[in-house]
Amino acid sequence: MTNKIRTGIYGGSFNPIHNGHIAIARAMLDCDAVDEVWLMVSPQNPLKQSADLLDEQLRLDMTRRATADIPCVTACDYEFHMPRPSYMWHTLQSLSRDYPDREFTLLIGADNWQVFDRWYHADDIIAHYPIRIYPRRGYDIEASTLPHNVKLVDTGLYDVSSTMVRERIRRGEDVSQLIPASIIEMAKVYE
Repeated sequence: MTNKIRTGIYGGSFNPIHNGHIAIARAMLDCDAVDEVWLMVSPQNPLKQSADLLDEQLRLDMTRRATADIPCVTACDYEFHMPRPSYMWHTLQSLSRDYPDREFTLLIGADNWQVFDRWYHADDIIAHYPIRIYPRRGYDIEASTLPHNVKLVDTGLYDVSSTMVRERIRRGEDVSQLIPASIIEMAKVYE
């Protein structure tokens, strides 16, 4: 049994962070998948277009504010200081060197698991890091087909996306049920 802190790395653009992100992070803690969650704000996702991506510092500031009062959930800018684009394999390798007191677990959605073979050094990630998958509507995964250190976690389904939040803000619609109250004013930058 390891004495290391089990740190979940939940990467994303967080463009902006929404209540679904927070609910998933809390669920990972509640089901004892990890001891803490680092919301790894990605400056640039190699698999996504960045045309609609808000400035990384603003996204980090919103994520920090949204998680300020949530125990064991932290906004993280680690990838801001790494070469770009940000590949999770590089991030995990670097984190493991810089934080030898932690065991890093990758937290991803079922949608990402279905394209995981396209991730840079996917086989190495699977071989060296635990992976916990949360459900996403329309992406069914059969648990019995997963590698030994990859597990499905029943976090519940959260049908909210950053794209949905941005579109509603642009249309002047209420987003108070979709994002934390602490960032509603900051999120007006998407208008």
